Amino acid sequence: MLLIATSCSVKYSFTGASISPDIKTFSVAYIDNQAPTKQATLSDVFTEGLKEKLRTGTGLSMVTSFGDLQFEGAIVEYATNYLGVTASQQAASNRLTITVKILFTNTKEPTKNFEKRFSRYYDFDATQNLSTIETAAIKQISDQIIEDIFLEAVANW
Repeated sequence: MLLIATSCSVKYSFTGASISPDIKTFSVAYIDNQAPTKQATLSDVFTEGLKEKLRTGTGLSMVTSFGDLQFEGAIVEYATNYLGVTASQQAASNRLTITVKILFTNTKEPTKNFEKRFSRYYDFDATQNLSTIETAAIKQISDQIIEDIFLEAVANW
């Protein structure tokens, strides 16, 4: 009876992660920016942000490749669009949208593998230039997308 109880255990953390005790490592491949519009730091922000979230949120060891949990992907959209129009036919606000496609492989539990797009946006006043809000917008969007990836991969929500 004790053998059955211990072989079915799951490791939980305060971050919401529930990970099988068989899983010891993770790897994150460089998340390349394949969006038509390029932003110089975006790939580094996502790659390093995801590594940090997994390091602090799971207690797993990071390896350079072939981890028990493997993350790879690409930034597929980085775009600014107009939202709403004022009475004088001017744009009232703009929206910066970032979409990342992630391929997640769980080598110990293949039924949890996925390939999925994660997208978030940041709205800003049309009178603001993108370059003045871009760093803050990228930080907010990337934090949200990384949290979404984390929850999808290890929180079983």
